[in-house]
Amino acid sequence: MDTQDRKNKSLDPDLLFEDLIRKIQENTHSMDLGRIRAAYEMARMAHSGQFRRDGSPYVTHCIAAADISVDIGLDEDSIIAALLHDVIEDTSLTHEDIARQFGSAVADIVEGVTKLTRVQYTSKEDEQAENLRKMLLAMAKDIRVILIKIADRLHNMRTMAYQSPEKQKSKSLETMEIYAPIAHRLGMQRAKWELEDLSLQYLDPDGYKEITDNLTRRMPELERFMDSMQEKIQTRLQAEGVQSTIYCRIKHVYSIYRKMYAQKLDINGIFDLCAFRVIVDSIPDCYNVLGIIHDMFKPVPGRFKDYISTPKPNMYQSVHTTVIGSEGIPFEVQIRTWEMHYTAEYGVAAHWKYKMGPSANTALRAGDEDTFAWIRRLLESQQESDASDFFYNMKVDMFADEVFVFSPKGDVINLPAGATPIDFAYFIHSDIGNHMVGAKVNGRIVTYDYVLQNGDIVEIRTSKSAPGPSRDWLNTAKSNSARTKIKQWFKKERREENIIRGRAMLEDELRHNGLTIDDVSDEAICAPMLKRFSFTCMDDMFAAIGYGGLTATRAANRLRDELKNQEPKRKTALDKVAEAAERRESRPTKKEGKAVHGILVEGLSNCLVKFSRCCTPVPGDDIMGFITRGQGVSIHRRDCSNCQQLLNQPENEGRWVQVSWAGKISESYLTTIQISAKDRNGMVMDVATVLNSVNAKVHSLSARTTGLNFGVVSVTLEVKDAAELKYITNRLSSVPGVISVSRNGA
Repeated sequence: MDTQDRKNKSLDPDLLFEDLIRKIQENTHSMDLGRIRAAYEMARMAHSGQFRRDGSPYVTHCIAAADISVDIGLDEDSIIAALLHDVIEDTSLTHEDIARQFGSAVADIVEGVTKLTRVQYTSKEDEQAENLRKMLLAMAKDIRVILIKIADRLHNMRTMAYQSPEKQKSKSLETMEIYAPIAHRLGMQRAKWELEDLSLQYLDPDGYKEITDNLTRRMPELERFMDSMQEKIQTRLQAEGVQSTIYCRIKHVYSIYRKMYAQKLDINGIFDLCAFRVIVDSIPDCYNVLGIIHDMFKPVPGRFKDYISTPKPNMYQSVHTTVIGSEGIPFEVQIRTWEMHYTAEYGVAAHWKYKMGPSANTALRAGDEDTFAWIRRLLESQQESDASDFFYNMKVDMFADEVFVFSPKGDVINLPAGATPIDFAYFIHSDIGNHMVGAKVNGRIVTYDYVLQNGDIVEIRTSKSAPGPSRDWLNTAKSNSARTKIKQWFKKERREENIIRGRAMLEDELRHNGLTIDDVSDEAICAPMLKRFSFTCMDDMFAAIGYGGLTATRAANRLRDELKNQEPKRKTALDKVAEAAERRESRPTKKEGKAVHGILVEGLSNCLVKFSRCCTPVPGDDIMGFITRGQGVSIHRRDCSNCQQLLNQPENEGRWVQVSWAGKISESYLTTIQISAKDRNGMVMDVATVLNSVNAKVHSLSARTTGLNFGVVSVTLEVKDAAELKYITNRLSSVPGVISVSRNGA
């Protein structure tokens, strides 16, 4: 068939559909071809008059999606749904029309694919996060939805040459960031490789061309090498009586590209371009072949991986080893059974079996819950995350390499590479993580940020009196699951503390934008923000920022954008933002003069200021100034007991002066707190543990007993403001046995 004939065939949907029918007959079990033909007729009529960018009738895309669905081994309902996957979105047909003719299962799949279409959002990140959320919800209900969506995207990428350069790049980036990772997580390696290579072609055309041109030049040499090695391995295995099938291939382009950039090599510096697959009948044969390969060739240390005894989360199983051939060229050998091979190529679709009949409306079979637990974890996390966090979690859960560790009982637990004991603890159970007080790895005590290695035996120490997780754990934890559970703990246990902390964080972020909380407190500005995130009031938003469910930066940026969009009666929002920016840049010009140590003194300029030791005030406290003899102005809290005594003495009349905190304070301040508690073993250690967990800057700590089984712990620490101090005192109040936490001078 010449080029013109192939082009004419690509424009004739009837010819393409007959090819699809022949493929179904050759490659699948018996299917009702009448139903499939009826679905094609419905799609052809519905898309009549619609054309693609290359000039072909639109229904040819639907046939192509169905053709890919056959290739990856989907069932009859899936092929019908693939033919109809765009009719609800692009034509007048409805869910009811499809259900009436093909059943509710097909209609639900088509509707699920349709719901993954784009909607308008305020940012690209929000749009992608929302689409991903929809995708996960659809996958949780019926995994066939995403399998058809991958088939749809794969054909679109194959025909991307007809799109504009802007669309080529945006679609390729989305494919690389979302669809390829999902295909990987579902174990669909063949689809993943093609999606990555097609995307790279548009994201870095020069890099793609460099690799393909080099491979073309070296192909004769590589083919001779692969033929030689294949013959040697085949001959040896036959001599050993092992029944096997051997495939050899060149690594796909994106795999080479990633290795070039990771190791900073050009393609001539990459030697292991070839990979061999040895497929045998049983698991014992896999290990037998491994021994034979290592006897034939010298293995490369550290390059052996056993994914048979410890499968990857996406169901992948094989034994991998890298050896050096007789010509000094390294190559990889993957050894697997036929069942493992099909799973490696097609992932979940390789063994997906559906019930037949009208009652078959479930997508997950018994026993599949663990296989798709990662979908449930991502769905749970999206309720606690903003868009940036959600994408971070998605990439960790879908694309990160794994580390395999053991519990003390010998259970194998897989975690993302870079995981810590915190991740391990929360993987076991939320309560284990929330009550963790220490960890041992291989019998030795380790810190919470210890990076777990393959084969580590991990033991978590817990205590019922543990104060709970630290906010620093959110930065230390690697896994999405652990981060979500830590956020849930803070959300549930520390609402008041979260509100105070969140408000302070937002105010600080607003200051960086030249704004104050009053600038954005108008209902017209706050209402869209609250509605977007389903908050009922500002306190809900402060709490979310406080426990990490929403970043202060994102909240401040949204409030600033809303402020710009409003048009007040007397001045435009842009004027208000400009005025706020001027405030940010301006220096204090009030009559109080220049701030000293963050304090403005009314009527005095550049005077000596000192903070009283009796009450150690910090920013946020209500303060007064007392003019001392020769030592400047002493700053007291208004509720300081010494301050009240001085106020009542007639001779001090006229020595009191109004003072206030400056608008921008970058300093930290020393203050002292007293912790009254029951005298028990470990009390001081528990207090020190809490202080360490909140990153408190402690200058001194002392303890004494007061008799009758009571004691006092005195702590001097450095804080930025009263909000930070309150956060620390609240955490200390939760230590078992603590009766009260008070400040000096109160």
